[in-house]
Amino acid sequence: MNSWGPGKFDAELFLDGKALRPDGASAAVLIPPAFGLAGVNMGTWTGFGSTTYWNALVANLEMHGAGTFYDPRLTDIVQFPVAAKAGFNDVRSVPDVITAKLAALHFYQLAIPAPKSPAAADSFNLAAIQGEALFNGKAQCSRCHVAPLFTEPGFNMHTPEEIGIDNFQANRSPTRMYRTAPLKGLSTHMKGGFYHDGRFATLPAVLDHYDTFLRLGLTPGEKSQVIAYLMTL
Repeated sequence: MNSWGPGKFDAELFLDGKALRPDGASAAVLIPPAFGLAGVNMGTWTGFGSTTYWNALVANLEMHGAGTFYDPRLTDIVQFPVAAKAGFNDVRSVPDVITAKLAALHFYQLAIPAPKSPAAADSFNLAAIQGEALFNGKAQCSRCHVAPLFTEPGFNMHTPEEIGIDNFQANRSPTRMYRTAPLKGLSTHMKGGFYHDGRFATLPAVLDHYDTFLRLGLTPGEKSQVIAYLMTL
């Protein structure tokens, strides 16, 4: 836990026992924002399960509550050796004091709006206006970050190959994929880096990655304009 660092958590550690990445770095990931999830399919980085899934898993398994939890995928002793041996795939307590509370918890979570950016009030921000056009055009951001959800409606997941990164964290999930992170309220979580593990320290680094990987041909000025737009979301 001391190796995780601030703002990070490793929810899969007690399922697969993988505390470290192959390069020796911590396997913990940034805690994703809990706001703005209304209409968003997957709420965590690798689409391991929906928000309701994680509510049940955390309450029953990680917090050792007394309830019911079922996931036959956790019988896979190769992918989830710790969970398979512990029988986490089918947990049942009598009385069940968790399940009746899950719907109300989910309703509350969906009601948390993404905070408004201070920059959103500046309707004369020319750089942001130009950045929006690039976001929806040359930069190809809106292919995945579809307004106003700023993630894909439907199955908002992509393979590591599609986004040009390694598969370590994806392979800890049954999906073996990564989620398209919603961008609303982006200005409120600028610390710790970007992507699931904070591998890109800054937004320019994210844009540089996609510019190179997708061969977008963005100029430094255009990247600055896209960032100006992102800061208004």
